[in-house]
Amino acid sequence: MTVDFDNSVAAKWNGAEIARSDDTVIVEGNHYFPKESVNSEHLVESDQSSVCHWKGTAAYYDIVVEGDTNAGAAFYYPEPKEKAAMITDRIAFWKGVEVG
Repeated sequence: MTVDFDNSVAAKWNGAEIARSDDTVIVEGNHYFPKESVNSEHLVESDQSSVCHWKGTAAYYDIVVEGDTNAGAAFYYPEPKEKAAMITDRIAFWKGVEVG
């Protein structure tokens, strides 16, 4: 019998693993990965931003893998509001990025 104790969560897009961690924080259904667990070679700063009434202002990264770009598919809150302090220094994914 084989027992797998790997409880890590991965974020993948276009065949590449963008992040992996066993320390994600789930907020509104999104896994927020510690910044150090994200493969930054696939992230490019975006000028996109949005505002959440309780988390604050989000900033975005484009994900680039083998020349393909998923615009704004990674997001984070550089200065989250107090109620969202648990996502400080964490990055989440959407727009077709498989997380699980």
